[in-house]
Amino acid sequence: MTISAMESSSTGTGTGGGRRAITRQKLYEAAVTLIAEQGFSATTVDEIAERAGVAKGTVYYNFASKNELFEELLRHGVGLLTASLRTAAEETEARGGSRVEALDAMIRAGLVFIDRYPAFTQLYVAELWRTNRAWQSTLMVVRQEAVAVVEKVLREGVERGELSAEIDVPLTAAAMVGMVLVAALDWQSFQSERSLDDVHSALSLLLRGRVSGNR
Repeated sequence: MTISAMESSSTGTGTGGGRRAITRQKLYEAAVTLIAEQGFSATTVDEIAERAGVAKGTVYYNFASKNELFEELLRHGVGLLTASLRTAAEETEARGGSRVEALDAMIRAGLVFIDRYPAFTQLYVAELWRTNRAWQSTLMVVRQEAVAVVEKVLREGVERGELSAEIDVPLTAAAMVGMVLVAALDWQSFQSERSLDDVHSALSLLLRGRVSGNR
């Protein structure tokens, strides 16, 4: 699935706002594809416009600069990842599942997201390690929003006695998000013959053995 398909159903097509949202999604798709292929510095606004099938002026109508386009792409993509994690936790809660089950559902949701949008995920992980980008502060904010969803479930697990009170919640949450990102990218790059279910099963065992203490 391409970046332009991300949450496309959430915007209408009968209004100017809906049309603009579709255009921005086309630009996100073009940008993420080109930057994954040749890097941010080498990618030009002209190339993004050509790949998206729009005029160059359309890019600047929607975004003040290439930097702003990429910053909004990161915000958009990580926002959707955060929403998928939150939905997994809420659906588990609604059916009476434990917080450990909610964490497991979030792991699967993360894997599904990364499987659908691998190019975006590769860019996101790469940008986490850069410190000289104009959008670094924005990236840190949206990253924390994703981690905070996991932190909330971990804290609830501790409060309910499902998880050890000794765990470091912020660090554990960050470790879980990082585990899913790195494991998924390794899966796609070096173990592509494995199914999503197989990878989820392996991470699920790790979660239950290292976090909950269950055997």
